[in-house]
Amino acid sequence: MDLNEGGGQERIYTRPFLLLCLSHALFAGSFNMIVPELPAYLEGMGGGDQKGLIIALFTITAGLSRPFSGKLTDTVGRLPVMYVGTLACVICSAFYPVLHFVNGFLLLRFLHGFSTGFKPTATSAYVADTVPAGKRGEAMGILGISLSLGASSAPLLGSWVASTAGLDAMFYLSSGLAVLSIMVLMNMPETLVTPRPFSWRLLRIGKEDLYDPAALPAGIVMVFCYVCYGVVLTMVPDLSDHLGVSNRGTFFAIFTLSSASTRIFAGRISDRVGRVPVLKVSAWVLAFSMVLMAFADRFWVFCLGGILFGFGNGIFSPAINAWTVDLSAPHQRGRALATMYIALEIAIGTGAFFSGWYFGSQVERMPTVFLFAAFFSILGWMYLHFFWKPGSGSKVPTSMIE
Repeated sequence: MDLNEGGGQERIYTRPFLLLCLSHALFAGSFNMIVPELPAYLEGMGGGDQKGLIIALFTITAGLSRPFSGKLTDTVGRLPVMYVGTLACVICSAFYPVLHFVNGFLLLRFLHGFSTGFKPTATSAYVADTVPAGKRGEAMGILGISLSLGASSAPLLGSWVASTAGLDAMFYLSSGLAVLSIMVLMNMPETLVTPRPFSWRLLRIGKEDLYDPAALPAGIVMVFCYVCYGVVLTMVPDLSDHLGVSNRGTFFAIFTLSSASTRIFAGRISDRVGRVPVLKVSAWVLAFSMVLMAFADRFWVFCLGGILFGFGNGIFSPAINAWTVDLSAPHQRGRALATMYIALEIAIGTGAFFSGWYFGSQVERMPTVFLFAAFFSILGWMYLHFFWKPGSGSKVPTSMIE
């Protein structure tokens, strides 16, 4: 059976798809494992005033690499791009203990961004190649669950390893998970119909490679709704300390488990009622979760904010991924997904940079930062409600994306 028709199969749970989900879970675990410990790690080296760069540098590189990953995904193939992205995790995580000074750390954060700049683009394109168009939302939801399982368990494990065996052990474990992610991908079939051999000329990026105009609506919504993610990644470790939560991975475990619990049914709903209605609901849920975080003065409010943030994220992610594929032409899926992911990096980078710049380790400024994120999510709803015109630029029936 041809895997390249993006809809010829009747079932989702094929061996390649399940292996891809396992690889994605290990990949997510690798780079999420270290996130809760990085602010204190950087502060211990004397770089506490540069906490905002922990996420911002990572996302800048991820964003800059997206046009390359999108072009290579559509030319060289899905699997080679996944290998490159995961290898970045292997190398960077292994070198954190070696470059133990502020500038070395920041350089590694910059290079580490190549991981998410490459692997998710090719992974989403692979999924779009192998599932029916009418089940894209469900498939993206399942893929998201695999990511959530890796992301939810890894921060708790990372913080425990850091406290018991030291930070170096945590970094090496992170690198090891990325190695396992690569091993899972081996011997999987390539889904690009006519892959081309790699050539250095393919790294020449023209204007047409920078973004896919058809995917811009999804990119705009992503920018507005995912600023909150950059805020959360930057602020939650300090908020955890402020509330006396000993394990900084607690919030990340709560929100990712909540996200995982919603992704399958949210993806299925987007297949039935359309992507845009689901995205509108998610924008409000994300905004409300940020309002709760702004006024989280007790542990239960902190946890409730994490649950709602995960719920909103679990609704949003499969719908935005499927919508991006719906809007794009089959031979430009890599470029379209890269466009959406560029928007994701812009959003996360904006949220992280603003948080680090404005917060400045002043606890009384926390509410303003979270309310800033809530405002942006509402802007995402406003764009969909007042400006988006159903059917414009879509490559699939309008009924699926409205």
